[in-house]
Amino acid sequence: MLVALAALHPQDAALNYETACVHDSLGLESEAVPYYRAALSGDLPPETRCSALVGLGSTYRTLGMFTESEQVLLTAKSEFPEAASVDVFLAMTHHNLGHSRQAVEALLRLLVKTSSDPGIQAYGRAISFYAQDIDRTWPPEDETTVRRLRRESKIDRLVQQQGPSGS
Repeated sequence: MLVALAALHPQDAALNYETACVHDSLGLESEAVPYYRAALSGDLPPETRCSALVGLGSTYRTLGMFTESEQVLLTAKSEFPEAASVDVFLAMTHHNLGHSRQAVEALLRLLVKTSSDPGIQAYGRAISFYAQDIDRTWPPEDETTVRRLRRESKIDRLVQQQGPSGS
């Protein structure tokens, strides 16, 4: 029914958007693409435009079209810099493009920004700091310290295996 309506009203951006969403939800991603494109070429309210960009970017990603996904999602990021959903789908695409570090860093920033979990908030400053360069480490300067820490790590594992009562 929506397909027939979209064919009768090809300039109706909202109708094309809804048709794309239905195709996507039915697992017909490749058939959703032209409807997303038609919707985005028309006049959509900002929230719907953001959702259409995320939908198209996500659909391209699921189809293995990672470069196209990135282009669409970067457009969404530019137009809607505060939209958390854009960051999530862009991170997934970056992972697919082999930029896992960039993806993890973005997701860590988003986690700190959006989580109300007390544990996340307690470590928010540290997580934000590590999100600047997830690969950075601060190894001890001498081998004696490294050996001591490794020995203690083995002791920690033994304690965890035995449990609090030592049994």
